[in-house]
Amino acid sequence: MFWNEDEPTDALRLPDDIVDLLFAIDCKRLPVDHAYALSSAVRALVPWFDEEPRLGVHTIHVAGSQNGWERPEHSPEALIMVSRRTKLTIRVPSARADDLAARIQGRRIDVGGQPLTIGAAKPKPLSQETTIFARYLATDPSADAEAFADESRFLEAAAQALGALDIRVRKALCGKATTLHTPAGPIPTRALMLAGLTREESMRLQREGLGPHRALGCGLFIPHKGIDPVKSPA
Repeated sequence: MFWNEDEPTDALRLPDDIVDLLFAIDCKRLPVDHAYALSSAVRALVPWFDEEPRLGVHTIHVAGSQNGWERPEHSPEALIMVSRRTKLTIRVPSARADDLAARIQGRRIDVGGQPLTIGAAKPKPLSQETTIFARYLATDPSADAEAFADESRFLEAAAQALGALDIRVRKALCGKATTLHTPAGPIPTRALMLAGLTREESMRLQREGLGPHRALGCGLFIPHKGIDPVKSPA
């Protein structure tokens, strides 16, 4: 954990060259670990997918428990139920948004053996919140599972990567470790929450992402409610 109480100052420039496209979906269930399957299905519909470094496919998130049902362990075999309100979210440069929507709206894809129909898209600007988090962060392509199990090593690696983007770490909380499964091998990740950013830093991090595997939903930051009430460590 990093914790620095200096107050940030907000920047005025808030670029809008990257947006999130939220697609309605018709899908009953999905593998818990569906990052690779979802990314591959979208890639097959978008010829320029691999040419756009700032394109990111968010994993489809559902609640951890539903009416007494507990979320199963993270694996490509276990399934989660998907509600009608659930969205498919893809982060994309604004200049590519219309083309992306036109290519995938109305298409039916296979995600790990489960059918998913992609509906209409709605653009959403990146958040101006200064507390943001990533569900999955892979800080180093060569990192092993042991490095990600050590919170201090993970935070050090994340701080170095953030420094390269000229983002100062003031408050950082390390979250759950999760392994994403791909045909090329497992990818160790951890969740990361950052607080006390300036608005400009928050927007920059959301625009650029952090670490590798953006197409698998890694390094994509989204808003999180503030952590000021959390007791500061002694």
